[in-house]
Amino acid sequence: MTPHSLPQLPAPVRSYLDDPSLTPLWAAALKRLERNRLSPTGTVQAQLDAEGAKRLGGLLGTRLEPGLRRIQLGALDAALRASAAQCGLVSVVAELTGRPLQDRTSAKEAQQTAWTVLWQQLDADLTRAGLAHAGWIADWLGELRSTGILTRAGIEAAATALGSAVRTIAALTNTPLHALVGSGAEAVKQWELSELAAHTTGDAHGLDEGRLTGVLVLKAVAAACTLPSPDSAASRRLLWERVGVNTDSLSGTVMVWRLAPPGPHPWATMMRVRRDLALVTHLTLHELRTVPDVALTAPGTTVHFCENPQVLQAAARYGLPGILVCGSGNPSAAGWELLHRLTSGGADVAYHGDFDWPGVAIAERIMRIGARPWRMHTADYLSALTELPAEELLALAGSEGVTPWDPQLASTMAHRGLAVHEEAQLHRLLPDLRHDRSA
Repeated sequence: MTPHSLPQLPAPVRSYLDDPSLTPLWAAALKRLERNRLSPTGTVQAQLDAEGAKRLGGLLGTRLEPGLRRIQLGALDAALRASAAQCGLVSVVAELTGRPLQDRTSAKEAQQTAWTVLWQQLDADLTRAGLAHAGWIADWLGELRSTGILTRAGIEAAATALGSAVRTIAALTNTPLHALVGSGAEAVKQWELSELAAHTTGDAHGLDEGRLTGVLVLKAVAAACTLPSPDSAASRRLLWERVGVNTDSLSGTVMVWRLAPPGPHPWATMMRVRRDLALVTHLTLHELRTVPDVALTAPGTTVHFCENPQVLQAAARYGLPGILVCGSGNPSAAGWELLHRLTSGGADVAYHGDFDWPGVAIAERIMRIGARPWRMHTADYLSALTELPAEELLALAGSEGVTPWDPQLASTMAHRGLAVHEEAQLHRLLPDLRHDRSA
């Protein structure tokens, strides 16, 4: 019933019933009716002063004393219909309170039904996308239910965002996300965030910061990677990059030393000039994608790849001849792009990182793409431990990782319980660059 369809009480009746002394009665009746499927049954209590008791008593045809009175709604409804009002309690309360009443019980049931349908639809969408049996799905769904993120958004917004989120996850599943959850598939597709959003949501901004679909997708990625949900812009950017999605093609860079692509292309010429000037170069994803057809090295050229910038800084300080790339921890989108370009172009990429659990996790992902270990074996780890002073030994932290290139390494690290950071190995790494003249 719309406000315009409410029956109009005759003016004298409205004046009689709308007296402030009866306001507590109508307020109590409103609450009870909305909880009771708009049925005038049961009782309500209302505090009535002398004027309110007089007016209600006159309506009911009985004498009432002031105070807290219990009123039968059925009797009140019948009295209103028999009076000059000529309509029931529901209509009277609606007019006196200025709005139509809502059947809150039925609305709640309808809302619960709608949410049930939404969860069923999500299950069907996940099945169609081939995700229903993924090991991380239960954790993802559990977080969505427990945090209330969907209920706060509302049923319509939640349904739209979930549908887009499943399409986005499916687009990632065949490449980086699938690889992260144990398929061994090679992460080959790199997405721009806006490109992915347009592809899966129909809106280039559909996965932007703060958009519900993007929040849901990142929660799924975190669950797949057994990581906590990201709580900062930086952690969200890193999580996108982890599954091959670039949020910014200019800010994230990868550092290179003495990378000198062959050939006549102006960019290749520029890089050779920078090599001759002994300059470290920060390459962006935008730059690498601007020159997609330029060979980065001759086939078979050795390119060393490190985790810590101090290694590259030392190589530059000493003017070492070997080519060195630095991922600065987990590589940015630019770093992954460069790595793909190098390995697919036939370069011999050798990787070294920290001997700790995050470090070997990065190493495993890099080697999966085609790099080989560079002083990252069990013997290298044990030698490093014997060289470090006791006060510089650090305890391993985090979840135990795997080292497929040398399974004994992970078990040895777990047994010793100690970490070795890359910068402590400069005396072993730099000679490899000093003697490498393949560039």
